[in-house]
Amino acid sequence: LADRIAVLNDGKIAAEGSADELKRLIPGGHIRLRFTDPAAYQNAASAMSDSSRDDEALTLQIPSDGSQRDLRSILDRLDAAGIEADELTVHTPDLDDVFFALTTANVPAQPNQPNQPKENVR
Repeated sequence: LADRIAVLNDGKIAAEGSADELKRLIPGGHIRLRFTDPAAYQNAASAMSDSSRDDEALTLQIPSDGSQRDLRSILDRLDAAGIEADELTVHTPDLDDVFFALTTANVPAQPNQPNQPKENVR
């Protein structure tokens, strides 16, 4: 609901801007294609060499910024190969992704805790 958002990390401002500006800072957007036909899935995986595969779910995840240009490019590649996906979803980073990306990268490793004696439970 705010016009401007600041993300704090270790008491310092890690980034600030509108929600859309902050979301554009973070990579991780993708387009997900789901197939019901294993042959179509295999053909799409070959045509989309830059995708991550989930062979059990018959889905491909293609890195994308979610823009119309990216979506059109992916659809053109599928059309050129004569492939139809059963479902297409676009994921862009949300503010949770922004927060975790900007704060977890600088979290120091936790020191090893000495082994605590275990209680005997009967």
